[in-house]
Amino acid sequence: MRHLIDPMDLSVEEIDGLLKLADDIIASPDKYANACARKKLATLFFEPSTRTRLSFEAAMLELGGSVLGFSSADSSSATKGESVADTVKVVSCYADIIAMRHPKEGAPCLASMKSDSPIINAGDGGHNHPTQTLTDILTIWREKGRLTDMTIGCCGDLKFGRTVHSLIKAMSRYANIRFILISPEELEIPDYLKEEVFGEGGLEYIKARKLDDVIDQLDVLYMTRVQRERFFNEADYIRLKDTYILDMKKLKHAKKDLSILHPLPRVNEISVEVDDDPRACYFRQALNGKYIRMALILTMLGLAKGEMN
Repeated sequence: MRHLIDPMDLSVEEIDGLLKLADDIIASPDKYANACARKKLATLFFEPSTRTRLSFEAAMLELGGSVLGFSSADSSSATKGESVADTVKVVSCYADIIAMRHPKEGAPCLASMKSDSPIINAGDGGHNHPTQTLTDILTIWREKGRLTDMTIGCCGDLKFGRTVHSLIKAMSRYANIRFILISPEELEIPDYLKEEVFGEGGLEYIKARKLDDVIDQLDVLYMTRVQRERFFNEADYIRLKDTYILDMKKLKHAKKDLSILHPLPRVNEISVEVDDDPRACYFRQALNGKYIRMALILTMLGLAKGEMN
């Protein structure tokens, strides 16, 4: 049995296999319509979610399987004091595979030690979000036709943004990738990433304070929102929340083939006027999330060729 807790749990070859499978699902959806018949996915979301939870559920339903679970801790036995370990142990009696989101870093890892079914980390605190990373990589691959030789700008909340942390780690293994990290000083990437990925790993990066200063260098721009729920101080959130806003004025200086990604939800960081620009990929990105999760479910259940060992 295999779990997915961190994007680095997957080799580059396994990621490439998932991308190809997702691409085939997009091209021939009918071929997979009953692939998960009589299989059940449990979605254990101890933290609110729209896209991630619904895309997991849509993925399983389109594969012919069924779904059970809860969408917040308030609707689970966590309100009675039940531990994550016990919840997962019980639910694994009912489901063939589990997608779990939790506000505490490491909770899905703990769950994987107790579960009798494969666990997929659907986001744990400010730590990891591997299926969003797979979504992002599939989107980059489909938009750019490659996963090498590019400059990626990550803009906004790089301190608490688990999607950024996961993407940086995953893309660090592809050739000739350069990152430009655009954030206020208070929201720079955590020290462990600076040390492990950019330091020991030797990945090239530069820091920037202003998006305008670097947007012309970017092949991919990964926008993020400043996350109110991660702040302990409301005044700090209010001061930083509108630091970066992407609009058409800024895009005048960007490459014609720039790909703009955002894990969503957005607040003010991308003006709605950008939505109609062909470089805006974030809604296509959301759709790709369903397809890559279909590929992952199939693979982790051993129902796809080249499954994870």
